[in-house]
Amino acid sequence: MFAWLLVFLRAAGLLAVFPVFSGTNFPVQIRVALAALVAFLVAPLVPLAAMPADFWGVAGLMALELGFGLLLGFVSRMVFYALEIAGGLMATEIGLMLPAGINPMGASTISELATVLQYVAGMLFLGLNLHHALLLAFQRSYRFLPVGGGRLQESVLLDVLGRSGHLFWFALQVAAPVLAVTFLVTIVFALLSRAVPQMNVFSENFSLRLLAGLIVVGLTCQLMAQHIANGLHHLPDDVLRVAYLLGMK
Repeated sequence: MFAWLLVFLRAAGLLAVFPVFSGTNFPVQIRVALAALVAFLVAPLVPLAAMPADFWGVAGLMALELGFGLLLGFVSRMVFYALEIAGGLMATEIGLMLPAGINPMGASTISELATVLQYVAGMLFLGLNLHHALLLAFQRSYRFLPVGGGRLQESVLLDVLGRSGHLFWFALQVAAPVLAVTFLVTIVFALLSRAVPQMNVFSENFSLRLLAGLIVVGLTCQLMAQHIANGLHHLPDDVLRVAYLLGMK
């Protein structure tokens, strides 16, 4: 039971942060039940940890496992953070940022394009059976990060910071087609404003950028989905990498 509890805390921490299962529209009872089921399946494969003699030792070990789960969930959520940034960039460029919509995967409000991208990522994550790969990576993480055997160190911080830098590059790649088209539209209207000073450039530019941006988003949906799928395929390896760094002596 003690081993099951420790695995349950790490699984609960991961599911509490991962966007597909941590959304406001996802019932907490089902999330807890999933964490309990994962712990029931994984706990027999985990080496037994020595139970501390006092209460504070047990509480510290439980807090440590919960923190490890939250960190692994945060690393696996970075692709969805990148999609939120990409959707914000595209919405800002084409003029859809003002009516911020409800975020189904969090408490904050985001643009509609970011919501669409996150829904696409969620469907790809489940449709490509990547949740099975993530569960397998969670079970394998105990090879590198045994119960109570990890610690925070400089290599973990550097790895997470490097992933944060790559996050913005990934978002820029997803939003690149829309940014390029809106830039061309802006250049064209800048030239027209010099040639025809009487033209109301602001109103004409706004409507054309919106139309061109939506057309480009529709034409590049397949390309965006492929890029998102490539990023999602790296999630199990990212979890194992962070687990390895946490458990490294």
